[in-house]
Amino acid sequence: MLEERMGDCWSRTKDQFDNLEKHTQWGIEFVEKYTKFVKERSEIETNYAKQIRNLSKKYQPKKNSKEEEESKYTFCRAFLTTLNELNDYAGQHEVISEDLTSHIITELTRYLQELKTERKSHFHDGRKAQQHIESSWKQLEASKKRFERECKEAERAQQYFEKMDADINVTKADVEKARQQAQMRHQMANDSKSEYAAYLQKFNQEQNEHYYTVIPNIFQKLQDMEEKRIERISVCMKKFADVDRQVLPIVGKCLDGMTNAAESIEPKADSKQVVESFKSGFEPPGDVEFEDYGQAMKRTVSETSLSNTKESKEKPGGKTKGKLWPFIKNKNKSPKQHKEPLSHRLNDFMASKPKMHCLRSLRRGLSLKLGSVPEDFSHLPPEQRRKKLQGKIDELSKDIQKEMDQRDALTKMKDVYIKNPQMGDPASVDPRLTEIGQNIEKLQSEVQKFEGWLAEVEERMPSKSDSQRKSGLYETQNSTTVSNNCAQDRESPDGSYTEEQNSEVQVKAQPIPTPTTTTEFDDEFDDEEVLPTIGTCKALYPFEGHNEGTISVAEGELLYVIEEDKGDGWTRVRRNEDEEGYVPTSYVEVFLETNAKGAMTYI
Repeated sequence: MLEERMGDCWSRTKDQFDNLEKHTQWGIEFVEKYTKFVKERSEIETNYAKQIRNLSKKYQPKKNSKEEEESKYTFCRAFLTTLNELNDYAGQHEVISEDLTSHIITELTRYLQELKTERKSHFHDGRKAQQHIESSWKQLEASKKRFERECKEAERAQQYFEKMDADINVTKADVEKARQQAQMRHQMANDSKSEYAAYLQKFNQEQNEHYYTVIPNIFQKLQDMEEKRIERISVCMKKFADVDRQVLPIVGKCLDGMTNAAESIEPKADSKQVVESFKSGFEPPGDVEFEDYGQAMKRTVSETSLSNTKESKEKPGGKTKGKLWPFIKNKNKSPKQHKEPLSHRLNDFMASKPKMHCLRSLRRGLSLKLGSVPEDFSHLPPEQRRKKLQGKIDELSKDIQKEMDQRDALTKMKDVYIKNPQMGDPASVDPRLTEIGQNIEKLQSEVQKFEGWLAEVEERMPSKSDSQRKSGLYETQNSTTVSNNCAQDRESPDGSYTEEQNSEVQVKAQPIPTPTTTTEFDDEFDDEEVLPTIGTCKALYPFEGHNEGTISVAEGELLYVIEEDKGDGWTRVRRNEDEEGYVPTSYVEVFLETNAKGAMTYI
């Protein structure tokens, strides 16, 4: 199996490293070219959709009397339908452009970066392996040349020794010196031979590993990379076609709508509409009488003749002047239709007072930004206050942990200074340790303070089972005395704050006068129509409505909801026909009616 795999592997092209590098670079360039092609196609779709939308908008009927007259005809209505369908058709081309960008262009751009990085890594490994084998070859060549040189030197030394030994005029000392020189050269030649043999064996082993293990592995990775690239191109080409195929059903519906609009045109009905629009109701003129000029007689003219005598011209109120054939232009213009003056319409529009429900929210938001926040977050409802306190405790705990980590690090540093005085003075760390200790004590006291407030809030919060009970509409309200256990620093609709702690609040069923306002904002609400009831609510906590626009509620009290929370934290409720106001949304459990907001319940 391995041999079969190697038969189709790029490792058979082990001597074509440079060609493979060029081929893989060409593959990357092809991916870039295809990405550019898809990008240009996406731009074409975007521009086409934009031009189609502009065309549809350009030919949309204008709001004038002429266009209203044209809308009576079936072909004009069909054209309007065609324009609307064409606008939807343009939207599908925008969908094509978006899908091409998100599914192909974005993915290919990211894949190109990965592909370039992977290719660079593989060829870096290949070049490194080539450099290694070339370095081994150079070492082998150097040892070979050194062995050759040593052998020649040894041969020359041996010849010199033999020459000296044969010469009788040479002293024995010179002969001995030549012999030792020859032996030394022979030894050096033998050492070079051993070194050359070792390098040769090492090179052959590395060469075998290079061409049968290292390079095949690298080429196998390059082959896998190239196959993945080709597969990715295949997937993108399929997506390229699927993007168009996905919008074909909607495009077909748009074209069907155009066809149905064209089929809805009724020529006879339009021609009848023309008749109804332009018919005059005049009777056609009578026959022209024969005039015999052979007799001395005056020509008589019928009353219905087109020939007008001086007598008929002198009668402006006659019948003949009023009855004109449709193809004869009537120079007497019809009286202009009376139009209502524009100033009257503007006065009527300005007289209708708009509803300004958002002014209170605007003023409340401005007051909240300008107000100061208490340290214990007592201005918030219990649940929000609990979350704020818990977040503050967590933040302080992190600060304490950081200070403790710094203290531990400084303590270790001090120990090192004590053991090795040459590294530093241990006393130099003490001021910082003292400062950190004071910071930790301060933070711990802060944590204890916030934990006390948190415990106080959790004790005063009711159980979840009580807050989850639902209640319907109420008939009467009994006077109830409750203890106000939670802080009463509440934000009123006008942005002011009140603070009453551990005080008893007595809420009675008697109508409480609605707070009067003197600002010009609240004057806009005096003439408002009575808002309909959209649900009921149950008070989870007591609330004193001391401020303008608020209403006092007791825990467990049932009220009508007339306006939902618009994101500012307040809900508008009503106790009876004459008493209504705002309460904090977090203080009540709201039960909306089914026909109001889908029977959504929130706390």
